[in-house]
Amino acid sequence: MAFYVAMAMGVEERFKLIKRNTEEIVTEEELKNLLKSKKNPVVYLGTAITGRPHVGYFLWVLKLADFIKAGFKVKLLLADLHGALDGTPWIVLEKRYDYYEKIIPLMFEGVGIDIKNLEIVKGSEFELKPEYMYDLLQISTLASVNELKKAASEVVKMNENPKTSGLIYPVMQAIDEQYLSVDVQYGGVDQRKIFMFAREYLPKIGYKSRVEVMTPLIPGLIGKKMSASDEKSKVDLLDDEKSIKEKVKNAECVSGNPDNGVMAFLKFVIMTVKGDRKEKFTVKRSKEYGGNKEYSTYEEIEKDFISKKLHPLDLKNSVAEEIIKLLKPVDKNRKELEKLSERAYSNEF
Repeated sequence: MAFYVAMAMGVEERFKLIKRNTEEIVTEEELKNLLKSKKNPVVYLGTAITGRPHVGYFLWVLKLADFIKAGFKVKLLLADLHGALDGTPWIVLEKRYDYYEKIIPLMFEGVGIDIKNLEIVKGSEFELKPEYMYDLLQISTLASVNELKKAASEVVKMNENPKTSGLIYPVMQAIDEQYLSVDVQYGGVDQRKIFMFAREYLPKIGYKSRVEVMTPLIPGLIGKKMSASDEKSKVDLLDDEKSIKEKVKNAECVSGNPDNGVMAFLKFVIMTVKGDRKEKFTVKRSKEYGGNKEYSTYEEIEKDFISKKLHPLDLKNSVAEEIIKLLKPVDKNRKELEKLSERAYSNEF
């Protein structure tokens, strides 16, 4: 279905779909040329299996959905070895992979996306092959320690005395582009230094550079990056309705100031879904405070919020309800997911 939708769109329309909600594309001209020259390009996103997935992942789920609609084959790399390089205990790697493999497709279901053109790839299935390791060693003889520290600095947990694993991480992420046979790599803007490292170093060992697409990071509920390791900053995919409502209710959302995690999630996730479905976002209010109000665009919501016509609590209650809707497929599989989660994230290791 996605292929036929893409064929009905011209290059410019496909380009605009890929560009929406992005922060940077390196380069836009290369992406346009790719769309002109290849019917079904391939894009990948890699996610290291570290902390528990949260609702911030919906941003990249929706962007991968855009790629699918634009005729791309999408590869989702569940990067188990990268998880280990970034601190996940080796003993639970397989268990965390099982959890990610089960729960991530349910997020696509939550936004109504057919995953027929989505392939889930396990990193260790190709990253341990001799030819891959040969290329890793090649780049290690070319890149300096300082270059690797710089590339990894915004992604890998680093300190004043970083482990060797953190320096290997960006080299592997660069080589993944070649061994996954992709035309585009997509990720958050925090990946930029690794993306630029890949563009510089892959040609040095005989491979082409790829197009790099980046989306912004959604702030956490307490005013910083939404993090899998900070329970207060995120809504976990397995949070129940009561927890979701409570977390969103307690989120930072100062009246008149749209710079917060609630508004960002509304803009990049909820209103993107609503727009694609041609639905309106409803803020439920008592008649005493003006009654329910419907919005067709994020800009309308932001205007009312800045002018203080929209109270933060009414907004947060409505956002919480939309998150609960997105997580319905997860909730239907709760028992199985909770068992997998317990195995993957118990402290008995």
